[in-house]
Formats: sequence, structure tokens, C-alpha cells
Amino acid sequence: MNLIFLGAPGAGKGTVAAKLAEQTGLTPISTGDLFRAAVKNETDLGLKVKSIMEAGGLVPDELTIALVKERLASETDGKGVILDGFPRTIAQADALKTFFKIDAVINFIVPDEKIIKRLSGRRLCRQCNAGYHIEYMPPKTENVCDACGGELFTRKDDSPESIQNRLAVYAAQTQPLIDYYKKEGLLIDIDGTPQPDTVCESVRKAIGC
Repeated sequence: MNLIFLGAPGAGKGTVAAKLAEQTGLTPISTGDLFRAAVKNETDLGLKVKSIMEAGGLVPDELTIALVKERLASETDGKGVILDGFPRTIAQADALKTFFKIDAVINFIVPDEKIIKRLSGRRLCRQCNAGYHIEYMPPKTENVCDACGGELFTRKDDSPESIQNRLAVYAAQTQPLIDYYKKEGLLIDIDGTPQPDTVCESVRKAIGC
């Protein structure tokens, strides 16, 4: 079973992917993780990615596709994968179809106001990078890390204004993909607002797993 996860920042894709992987043996593959691993390992593709990122550029489709293709070629256990963050464009979706079979595309639907609440409430420790949420997982003492006593802060891209901008960019970039996979008959909409365990169970039922 090979899946693609679509969903806005804060929709919970990563959390659900991790839970589903633990329950089913599927391998979660994030393009962000692929980029970081390729750069760290100084592969030929990684060196190209590093030079582009250091110059402040966007990694082009052909390089992203090559990285994903290389990674998927190593998946030989037959259990399947969860692609998170790929494809991002129609060109990437077209390319993926030529070398890898996708069984379903899960589209996590969460209202913007819920996402803004989720992301704007996140806090990180300046010292140990531990994560908290002012409502869902608050520290014992306000703005103080339970683990090391460090100061907690809000990331710049977790401000309400930044989140709204990220959501607008995501909607513009992803709507063509949603339409693309709907026409392919692969799209499954999932309510991403409940707790992750509930959302994960909804995904399992939807894909018959």
C-alpha cells in the first residue's frame, strides 16, 4: 500500500504518518528529511541540493524527483510507503506516475481557524528545543521548559500572520494536485480535526487496512 499525504501546515500529517507507520509497517518518507539526509551524506544529489539551498534557491522539480526516485528504489520489503511533501507540483505528480504506483492520496481537511490555533499555540525551548503547546501540552510553569528550565518562545513562522500566509500559499499550490488526484480516482478526504489516534483510525478504515 503506497500512500500520499496532502494537508496544510498544522494538519497533523506527520503525526498521523508516524502512528500509521507504527501500526502497519509502512515507511514514512518526507522530502524535507530526504534533502537533509542527502546533504548530510554528501551524495552527488545532496551536494547539488546543498549548493541550491545555500544560494537561497528552490530545489527544482527534476532534482527533487531524482532524490525521491532514488529513495523509493531502496524500498524492497513490499509493505509500502507514505509520501509526505511529495509531490508538490503537477510535474512531480506526472513524473511519479512513471516509476511508482500510488494506491491512495489522503487529503487531511482542517479548518484554517483550527490550524491557526494549533500552530500559534506551539512553544519551543531555546536551550533543548523541547516542544510544548499552551493548550494541548502546556509546561508546568508558564514559559519555562519542564526538561531543562530554559525559556520557551514562539517561532516567527508560528505567528498568526505568518500562518495565514503559509495557508494561502499552500492552498494555491495544492489545489491543482487535489484536482489532479480526484480525476485519477485516488483522492480520499479525511477529517483531520479529531485527536491523532482517531484520525489514524479513519485513514485505516478508508484504505481498508
